[in-house]
Amino acid sequence: MALAGDREGYWGPTTSTLDWCKENYALTWYIAEFWNTVSNLIMIIPPLFGAVQSVRDGLEKRYIASYLALTVVGLGSWCFHMTLKYEMQLLDELPMIYSCCIFVYCMFECFKMKNSVNYHLLFTLVLFSLIVTIVYLKVKEPIFHQVMYGMLVFTLVLRSIYIVTWVYPWLRGLGYTSLGIFLLGFLLWNIDNIFCDSLRNFRKRMPPILNVFTQFHAWWHILTGLGSYLHILFSLYTRTLYLRYRPKVKFLLGIWPVIQLEPLRKH
Repeated sequence: MALAGDREGYWGPTTSTLDWCKENYALTWYIAEFWNTVSNLIMIIPPLFGAVQSVRDGLEKRYIASYLALTVVGLGSWCFHMTLKYEMQLLDELPMIYSCCIFVYCMFECFKMKNSVNYHLLFTLVLFSLIVTIVYLKVKEPIFHQVMYGMLVFTLVLRSIYIVTWVYPWLRGLGYTSLGIFLLGFLLWNIDNIFCDSLRNFRKRMPPILNVFTQFHAWWHILTGLGSYLHILFSLYTRTLYLRYRPKVKFLLGIWPVIQLEPLRKH
């Protein structure tokens, strides 16, 4: 029998420019990287509920777009890791850029009048997304995408630190939790890339049921998905606080964080 990493499954040969440190089609003939695929559920389902709640609360469309953008990233990543096809890789990676641009817009428009539109910032972010898309389609170099994505994340980190340092210090818990969870995911992503061979050999000696704990790329999805979701909550909390709502973080079933809004404060 061929090694799991050499199997060809339902979706045919790999055409993506990346093939992560996983044994392809190891668990099912229909999914190339099983754990990397199903771990995207955290980026698909919770943001959908967040978008619905944002509509019900009458929040600005940018926050609905933030939730939906995270869902699109999760769906694209699901398709990529399920098939390992180049087209699906683009469906994963390019929405990462677009969603971060939406996050940047929200963070830099937190302290403006309700329903205002910053056309200069909007144009800049759309132009940035367009340039990244065109260049990436031309060069097909994953490092280029990773650097561009890193620039956007770094911008969000700086803006968040500014807000929790100078504007709303009591939001440090939410802001730094989001950042810490995201960075932990980034650490596991790097460990998965750097020590791939060692991890593969280690998994072979482990009981199959324990393999999930060493699927660090899947944990990257879970942790960055949760970190991104918490970032949206942080951005939304900041915005609604400025608009004189009384936002509160509540936990559905005692587990999952959501923002609940109380009526506008009277001036």
